[in-house]
Amino acid sequence: MLDYNIVTEAMESMALGDFSQATIRDIQALSKLLEEKTGQQVIHLEMGVPGLQPSEIALKAEQEALANGCATQYPPNGGIPRIKKAASEFCKAFIGVDIDPLCCIPTTGSMQGTFATFLAIKHAMADTKKDTVLLIQPGFPVQTTQCDVIGLKHVGLDIHGYRGEALIQKLDEMLSEGNINSIVYSNPNNPSWVCFTEDELKGIGALADKYDVIILEDLAYFAMDFRRDLSHPYQAPYQATVAQYTDNYVLWVSGSKAFSYAGQRIGVTCISNKLYHRVYEPLKNNFGVGEFGNFLCNRLMYTLSSGTTHSVQHAMAALMEAACNGSYNFLDDVKEYGRRAKFMKDVLLANGFYLVYDNDMGAPLADGFYFTVQYPGMTDLELTKQLMYYGIAVYPLDTMGSTQQGVRVCTSFFKKEQEEMFKQRIEEFSKAHQ
Repeated sequence: MLDYNIVTEAMESMALGDFSQATIRDIQALSKLLEEKTGQQVIHLEMGVPGLQPSEIALKAEQEALANGCATQYPPNGGIPRIKKAASEFCKAFIGVDIDPLCCIPTTGSMQGTFATFLAIKHAMADTKKDTVLLIQPGFPVQTTQCDVIGLKHVGLDIHGYRGEALIQKLDEMLSEGNINSIVYSNPNNPSWVCFTEDELKGIGALADKYDVIILEDLAYFAMDFRRDLSHPYQAPYQATVAQYTDNYVLWVSGSKAFSYAGQRIGVTCISNKLYHRVYEPLKNNFGVGEFGNFLCNRLMYTLSSGTTHSVQHAMAALMEAACNGSYNFLDDVKEYGRRAKFMKDVLLANGFYLVYDNDMGAPLADGFYFTVQYPGMTDLELTKQLMYYGIAVYPLDTMGSTQQGVRVCTSFFKKEQEEMFKQRIEEFSKAHQ
């Protein structure tokens, strides 16, 4: 246990109170402060930031692009031909869907892709009743913030009590109100790590067609459901996707997690061929560009950043090309996250903790980038605060749209040499709180 008085004084100095207003950055800052004041390590499980080294394929491609002079030129708004072709081929190879290169737009991380997509939807649906985004939660809290910044209404649905047919029935009920323009979710889910089944995705796709809403599928943790081997191009099983069941979709493929290239900020927004070319009258009347994808590319990406950094597009393209030709198995490295998750889960469950989102339609969850736990008799805010006294930083679920009490654990910064320390601290916590 860290020095009680030092931890308490640090919390008070940062005015964190009961942690109800603490952001991930606040918890990270507190962790760093405690490390400075106590001289002891804090085990960082709060940040959803990749902790693995990127492939030399990406580094070499970006270095070559810079050496060849790409830094002197603005990239096209919709991306260089190389990455558009590579992303299209990657979708075919690992998702099993055909998306034209034109419809694959590189963005400054999937974060910019989500922001641009939300903006496009807001303007496309202007002057209609469809003014609200439905977020399937728990989820990435920044997407809610993006909606707030844009002025886009949003509602949430916690999937804890809704899976299978119950999920489809609940979504049908919510969509029948007529105000929903889109549905957002991550698959695997951040932070619960549940994965939608084919039946659920088929149901969501049918609802998209029935109510004419756009499905926004965040594939930040692409193919990281390690229960199935999704690493072989052009053969099943593929990354599960709603794109098999509707043409009303946008997919966000991130370079951050599966490719460990977070610092360079690269993602690709892949719009279905049909949706890309769909003309919305509000876009045509207000901006002179009616096509949804054309508007996102040549109005939004142009005004947001004039495209995506030129050199990193070559890096992402090279990774996708190598994955498609079979010379690079991008999942080999990130399976380490699953090993870390299994170790931590075993320690926590042996010491009185329990999983909050504890199964996937009756099947065990995959061990991966995130999982969720709770300790009996505590709220998520209390657990977050109490674990800090033991030098363990986590993140409360209620900030992520969850109706459940618990905390998110991220495996990315957990090091093998911290295993014994983690075990000792959790055992000490458990003894003190029995």
